[in-house]
Order: sequence, then C-alpha cells, then structure tokens
Amino acid sequence: MSPLSITRTLPADATAAALRADVVAGLSRTPKQLPPKWFYDARGSELFDEITTLPEYYPTRAEREILRATADRIAAATGARTLIELGSGSSDKTRHLLRALTDLHTYLPVDVSESALRAAGEGLLAAHPGLTVHALVADFQPGLTLPATPGPRLLAFLGGTIGNLLPDERAAFLRSVHDLLAPGDALLLGTDLVKDEATLVAAYDDARGVTADFNKNVLAVVNRELGADFDPADFDHVARWNAAEEWIEMRLRARSELTVKIPGVDLIVPFAAGEELRTEVSAKFREDGVRAELAAAGMKLTEWWTDSAGRIALSLALRI
Repeated sequence: MSPLSITRTLPADATAAALRADVVAGLSRTPKQLPPKWFYDARGSELFDEITTLPEYYPTRAEREILRATADRIAAATGARTLIELGSGSSDKTRHLLRALTDLHTYLPVDVSESALRAAGEGLLAAHPGLTVHALVADFQPGLTLPATPGPRLLAFLGGTIGNLLPDERAAFLRSVHDLLAPGDALLLGTDLVKDEATLVAAYDDARGVTADFNKNVLAVVNRELGADFDPADFDHVARWNAAEEWIEMRLRARSELTVKIPGVDLIVPFAAGEELRTEVSAKFREDGVRAELAAAGMKLTEWWTDSAGRIALSLALRI
C-alpha cells in the first residue's frame, strides 16, 4: 500500500440521492426538519471554521485543550497501531494524537469529502513520513466497513458530533462502532456537557451572526442542488435549549406565510407565518449517561477527562 491511498465506498450519486430523500421526507412532515449534514458544502465548511474561532463557541478550543493534556495517556492506555477517525475533516485536532501514538502504523480517516481527505492526508504525511494513511470516502452511519489494519485500533469520534444523533440513532451508531472493533480496541469519544442555558444558547447564536448564516446555508444548498427558491431573508435563525431532552435545537422560522417550490424533487412546501424548520439537534451529556450508553453497546468507559472549565469531555472506552 502506498503511504496515501483513498478508497471510495460511496457511489458517485449517493450524496445527491441522499439529499433528495432527506428533503422530501423532512419537508413533507410536520414539524419540518432537515439533517445538519447538509450545512457542509464549501461555504458551510468555511462558516463553521469561522464559528470555531468565535468567543462564544467553546467546544473546539476546549476539546483541543483536553487532547493536548491527555494525548500521551491515551497512547499509553491503547498502544494503538491504527487510528481511525470518523468525520475527520481537516484532521486538525488529531495531530495531537498522531504525535503521541509512537507505535502507530496506519491512520484511517473517514469522511464524505474526498478533497478534505486528500488535503489532510498529504499534510499529515509531510509531518509523519513513516505513516500509512488510508483514507475512506464514506458515511460513518451504521453499515460502514473498514479495511484490515494492524491492531490494537483506536477509533476517534470527536467534536461532539455524536450529539447530532437522536437517542435511537446514537444507540445504533454505538452498536455499529462496537461491531467495527475487536476486543481490546478502544473508542475515544468527544461529548459536550450539560451546562447553563445562557452559555449553551450563546454558542449557537453568536453576536456576529455567523451561526445564523451557517444555519441558513442549508437553504442555499437546497436551492443550488434542487433548484429551490428559498429566500434566506424570509427566515430567522433560532437557537433554543430543550431542557427536557437536554439538547440545543437550531431552527429556521418563517417570517411570514410563504410557499417554496423545489423542482428537483417536484415538491411545493407551504410555510405558515412563524412555522419552524428544525435543522440541528445538538445533545449535551452527563458522565453517567455516557457510561450507560456505552455499556448498552458493549463498551466499558475506562477514562473520563474534561477541560479546565468542565465544559467538554473526552472519554476512552474499551470494546468488551
């Protein structure tokens, strides 16, 4: 195998087909919803990178703080020879792990963006010339299969992305992770923690309005890909804490009664004045809950680390 290889498991038209299916299903139901993955075209990714630098948005800085402090301990506890990263993107935070994992043979990043995988892989090889990078263009939802790589293996799922899954989706995802790993392999999981409502809402509704632009970008994606006539100016950005479910919801609220045409899926979508389209759920967690969800999937939580302010956690769990 060459130092950098890229395998595509997604069919060429898989993304377009998934968008069509999600738009039809999500905008035909009550209440309306779209999955957050459709934020991330090139413009959406740029906006999210900007969000991570905002003073209100703590998760990226806090998780990086934990990784800097614990990378050596993670390496010692796992002895990983393969690092798998789901939703790897630019692989920025992973660099702390790569420096610490002195026995690492293979880095296996998984992402839907081939261009992001190639750019990250080439950058990592420049810094770690002895590393084998086998990038996988794939969706990390259940059904993922991985190539054979040396064990023990460490699978990293960072950024609090697991919070975008609803409880039944999380359970299915964690079971699929269990099935990908062998006994003694480990999962490194990033979770955003329950905290005061003001801090949480501010992180998703910043003063500069960058998150509002990011939220509305999903409408631009549907316009471009499916010929829709959404006008982002017709919608307000809403970020709300759902205390009962312990998650943040991002929504787009129609400013007035309107109708949207989506020729690409032959759909006409009416909105009442004030009607909301949910675009993201971002669950927040407690240690006992994470421990229980991992145990239900056949994994044992062995380490729990938080940043200095107790906002974010990284947990290490062994597959049993």
